[in-house]
Amino acid sequence: MVNVGYTLMCEQAGPKQLVDHAVRAEAAGFDHLVMSDHYYPWLESQGHSPYAWSVLGAVAHATSRAELMSFVTCPIRRYHPAVVAQKASTIGVLSDGRFTLGLGAGENLNEHVVGGWPHVQQRHEMFEEALQIIRPLLNGETLTFSGNHFDVPDAYVWDRPERPVPMAVAASGRQSATLAAEYADAMIATDPLSHLIDMYEEAGGAGRPRYGQVAICYGPDEDECRKIVHDQFRWFGLGWKVNADLPGPESFEAATRFVREEDVAEGISCGPDTDRHVEAFKKFVDAGFTHVALVQVGGDTQPMFLDWAQEELLPRLREL
Repeated sequence: MVNVGYTLMCEQAGPKQLVDHAVRAEAAGFDHLVMSDHYYPWLESQGHSPYAWSVLGAVAHATSRAELMSFVTCPIRRYHPAVVAQKASTIGVLSDGRFTLGLGAGENLNEHVVGGWPHVQQRHEMFEEALQIIRPLLNGETLTFSGNHFDVPDAYVWDRPERPVPMAVAASGRQSATLAAEYADAMIATDPLSHLIDMYEEAGGAGRPRYGQVAICYGPDEDECRKIVHDQFRWFGLGWKVNADLPGPESFEAATRFVREEDVAEGISCGPDTDRHVEAFKKFVDAGFTHVALVQVGGDTQPMFLDWAQEELLPRLREL
């Protein structure tokens, strides 16, 4: 049975709302909760972007059962990898071992606030060095590290959960899938592509969890759902090569200027039809993902979505 998750999307809700959504989602029966880690929203219309790690601490305290995950944190610019290991371990303690550290190579949108965004090749080099720093610190080792991009003269994380915090790495191709297999305990992807899982398993990740994420917009009026998705999520179809390099919400506004409502609705299921939403989720299950988190597009629609998910959607997903 696939592990069903719910996305706490920092770009579309404030910090108190997110904690409330987490509590409601756990009560509704979701198995895990994933949280985005942004400095900016994708589009101004989303309207939010609180500090994810403060919210994660509150969510860890306010919940008791659901697994938690950053989805995903970039450890190469805005955060030093040694600090990422420290705060991940702290959330691991606060959550009584329910936290997984999800990591990825990041986007200019969030990371340029502390300086220039490196070239893609440099980013990949920095990301691998970050993994080499974070992994031993999570495991309780005292680390001295000197690389091409990071230096750690002497580091040790004092407060850690009984079991080291697991790591998951976002993969979009063979290079990142290989990194996930070499350094992490799980793989993350946002597209239902079975060949990514094949690459991950060929590189040594066989038998480990594979996390996916699917965006939907549930609501009683399909036309209204399509409008919400177009207003707040039309950036989604640009692809990660574009998403990783645009510097701010105004850039995403410009890049999606000619994206039509029907274009977005083709990729994101909208409206009241439970079968359509189940089918969108099932694409990840069929591709081989073991954990799939739903994103309900539209910050104000979360309570309605969670009530519907508890009553109708989750029982259907449990059958897959």
